[in-house]
Amino acid sequence: MFKNTSLTRWFFLVVSLLIITLIMWNTYSFFNQLKENEREKMDIWGAAQKNIENEDDSNDLILKILQGNMTTPMILYSHKQESYNNKNIPEEDFDTPEKIQNLITQFSNEYEPIEIRYKDELLQTVYFGNSPIINKIKFYPAALILIMLLFFSAIYFFFKTAKASEQNKLWAGMAKETAHQIGTPLSSLYGWTEILKSENVNPEYIVEIEKDVDRLQTITERFSKVGSIPLMEKNDIVLETKKAYDYLKSRTSKLIEFELELPEDPLYVKMNPQLFGWTFENLVKNGIDAMRGKGKITITIETNLKSVFIRISDTGKGIQKKNFNKIFVPGFTTKKRGWGLGLSLAKRIIEDYHKGKIRVSKSVIDKGTTIEISLKQITD
Repeated sequence: MFKNTSLTRWFFLVVSLLIITLIMWNTYSFFNQLKENEREKMDIWGAAQKNIENEDDSNDLILKILQGNMTTPMILYSHKQESYNNKNIPEEDFDTPEKIQNLITQFSNEYEPIEIRYKDELLQTVYFGNSPIINKIKFYPAALILIMLLFFSAIYFFFKTAKASEQNKLWAGMAKETAHQIGTPLSSLYGWTEILKSENVNPEYIVEIEKDVDRLQTITERFSKVGSIPLMEKNDIVLETKKAYDYLKSRTSKLIEFELELPEDPLYVKMNPQLFGWTFENLVKNGIDAMRGKGKITITIETNLKSVFIRISDTGKGIQKKNFNKIFVPGFTTKKRGWGLGLSLAKRIIEDYHKGKIRVSKSVIDKGTTIEISLKQITD
């Protein structure tokens, strides 16, 4: 299926390129033909101007030829009178010697001037340029190239988004299948927990087991939401951050020092607690990995009355500035092990679902990194 789709796209691309190439070639040929016709028309006009000195019965035809050219701009220089005359040129473009010389230079670059001689005497030199229709058409190839670039950009964007859509469907399917597979042993764990309660096992052990079983249930629900539109509700971001922090701290090495700076008052945002918790955990775990399992994680929440800023800082190896945006690209990772999906999922959850922003606020090599999440605050 994917092979056939790829072949169809390439066929469409090759055909489109062939059509555009033919159009450009025909336009170029048409433009050159017009210029050649213009030259031939002016050769006839020059011959008529030369023969106007002869007083014979053909003068009426010659005058008709001379008067019939109403489109080609031209300058006639008379060598005897040393004067310039113009035809089909606006007077405001021909009222100073500088303008006349500029036009002569322009016309000489477009066409070779025509010399009118009579009995071996040079009478006039005719400088002529492109007619208005040629001036309009000469920009057509440039416009066509621009259209072609826009066309190929649209094709590239189409191919890229189509490929991304296929990948998203694949990841969504894998996530839902993972949630389905976890569901079966999870149900069994609930049953074993009830059995342990009846066997006089230390209640503290049961409580911890139930926390982990609930945790597995939360993970299952998270995976089941991938590819679906999550429910977004008004929640206290301070409380949800505290919940995620409490769970992580109790299950993190004692070599990790945590510092928590949260406001005393609640701050409300529109969010999905499960997906936000997933993002928070990914960021904290990335910080712990960057510190190689030993260091300090600082979590702060601030507000400017319009937005809430959640910042997670570590004392790890830091990130090079050129990689500030790359770390959120699927597959990008600096670890020896890992798929590079954690931060890309975090970006999608925050920006696509929560309509917020996530970025590297600051990072210093060998000193640490701060990741910032900003969400719109609900004040009413």
